[in-house]
Amino acid sequence: MPKVSIVVPVYNVEKYLRQCMDSIVNQTLKDIEIICVDDGSTDSSGAILDEYASKDSRVRVIHKKNSGYGNSMNIGFDAVNGEYIGIVESDDYAEADMFEKLYAEASKNQLDVVKSSFYFYYSIPKEKNEKCEIVSKILAKQVFCPTTYFDSKMEMVELFNIKPSIWSAIYRREFIRENKIRFLETPGASYQDSSFNFKVWSLAKRAELLQDAFLHYRQDGENSSINSKGKVFCVCDEYAEMQRFLDKNPLLKSKMEFIMQRIKFDSYMWNYGRLAQKYKYIFLERASEEFKEGLLNGSIDKEYFEWYKWNDLNAIADDPALFHTEREMEKIQNKNNFWKQEYERVKGSLTYKIGNCITIGPRVIRRFIRCIGKHGIRYTFTTSLSEVKGGKRIG
Repeated sequence: MPKVSIVVPVYNVEKYLRQCMDSIVNQTLKDIEIICVDDGSTDSSGAILDEYASKDSRVRVIHKKNSGYGNSMNIGFDAVNGEYIGIVESDDYAEADMFEKLYAEASKNQLDVVKSSFYFYYSIPKEKNEKCEIVSKILAKQVFCPTTYFDSKMEMVELFNIKPSIWSAIYRREFIRENKIRFLETPGASYQDSSFNFKVWSLAKRAELLQDAFLHYRQDGENSSINSKGKVFCVCDEYAEMQRFLDKNPLLKSKMEFIMQRIKFDSYMWNYGRLAQKYKYIFLERASEEFKEGLLNGSIDKEYFEWYKWNDLNAIADDPALFHTEREMEKIQNKNNFWKQEYERVKGSLTYKIGNCITIGPRVIRRFIRCIGKHGIRYTFTTSLSEVKGGKRIG
């Protein structure tokens, strides 16, 4: 039995694949197997993997039709034989001693999971690495149970809010299989690490975090998903999967649902902030409905939120259009003093005629959102403010 099985999901990444594979086959821990899952690549990625397999008997390649990251990971996890399972994504690369160090810690302490810090890696415009530490010196190298160790609700939130970084960890194979921990098999590659990570932390009895960093997480092309209409709600799918997981585990649900709802808020706000402008509001509408439901059924608890996040959550649940428009206005304020002055002047008025729509009181803000969606922010403000200056202000 290999000490560590390393799963490598691959899809059209010929530009970076050799750097990735070289970092794995040259690990100081030699007793490993490398399971490469080619998700129907249309470039030379499949041929590159076959080349490595022909030279190194530890490399095994699984070629399949394109079906997405989650399915690739499940196939890879099903194929492993090692005591522990690691992950290296095909556009990242690992330090040579990564799996030797992680395995030594895991086997010494009989861990279900050990997770390390990692590097944000940039190759353009020039090469650099920025270390992302996931744990304080106080908690580092302590063996703990994620669901029972922390006395403070907010400390537990912090643990579950650590970037999923599933590829900076190794997992005991039998722990994964006994608990039937799977990836959600949604199309493409977006957020499928979220529900997997939540299940791992919720079920692990012996876990450890390390300050050491080994994995270089590539940041080139990170904006690829923000302009994709099909990926707007992928994060929602992951949290729906977490809810299904908790519904099947009533004992866990009584404690973990509050945590899930809190990290869901943070994830949704992060996604909202990074989406392309044209998709922001439609996502916020979906978030609003889910926050309303959580507030009504009692699964969202104020004690798990900082006051300002609690205020934002309630504002989104009450009126997503108002929340979104005020956020957009704030951005414009920060960019341009002129727009700031005009905004303050407009906000102080009771009613306006904007385009062909007459609005009354604060409803003016709701009308802005529709025009912004169709014509953009600058057009909306330019048109409406010129009408105000032209004497079409009412009241």
